[in-house]
Amino acid sequence: MLSSAIIVFRETLEATLIIGIIAVATRSLQSRNAWLVVGIGAGAVGSLIVASLTGQIAQLAEGAGQELFNACVLGIAAVMLAWHNIWMARHGVQLARDAKQLGQDVASGNREMSALAVVVALAILREGSETALFLYGLLTGGGETLATVLAGGAIGLFAGAMAGYGLYAGFLRIPVRLFFAATSGLITLLAAAMTSQAARFLVQADLLPSLVDPLWNTSWLLTDTSLLGRFLHTLVGYEATPSGIQVAFYTVTLILIIAGVRIFRPQPPASATN
Repeated sequence: MLSSAIIVFRETLEATLIIGIIAVATRSLQSRNAWLVVGIGAGAVGSLIVASLTGQIAQLAEGAGQELFNACVLGIAAVMLAWHNIWMARHGVQLARDAKQLGQDVASGNREMSALAVVVALAILREGSETALFLYGLLTGGGETLATVLAGGAIGLFAGAMAGYGLYAGFLRIPVRLFFAATSGLITLLAAAMTSQAARFLVQADLLPSLVDPLWNTSWLLTDTSLLGRFLHTLVGYEATPSGIQVAFYTVTLILIIAGVRIFRPQPPASATN
């Protein structure tokens, strides 16, 4: 029971962390809750389908199918998050000025949430399929019964959801004047973390060189398997032993998103700058 509870708690916390950041960043948009529910539901169904097809997926591309699948999921999610930040750079001022009367931005907001629903679905898809596979491994290993796996999973799911909600509530306490800057920064780091993880899977599939592996080793300070390490891994892409290509992907993603936000941010009228 303890093993299944820990596994489900860890995977649930990672998924709810991503969902919480997106939920906070879009709290002013209409239909947000509906799109989040759609994303969660689609991700849950998809994760079960992927888990049932893992054997076939793994055999694709000469045995590198699972790595390619994970890299594609992370890459798509990172692109969606980058697009979100650029969109918010153009519309965030209006959203902050009047959250209840968005005018023409409402339609754009709905399109924005449809994209972020994809990110939510992909997060649930990845973590949910991993959870299903881990729990199946416990059952086939003979160390757990179906009853203990289900009970432990329920405990882990509840604990992970509560921890994720606590993080979400903490994000909501950010002052409005700092709100968009804070959430933009979080989403930028999250997107960079996803591209770094995608690079790791592509290295495992022998499609990218690792360059220097590892580039550094901070396992003595914080391991990847600790609770704090897993939290920072999801939030900012922390890895104790990253390869050079991972750091390169992370850095380039940060530069591209920051540059995109600066380029597409509306400029103040000339009279306001004089």
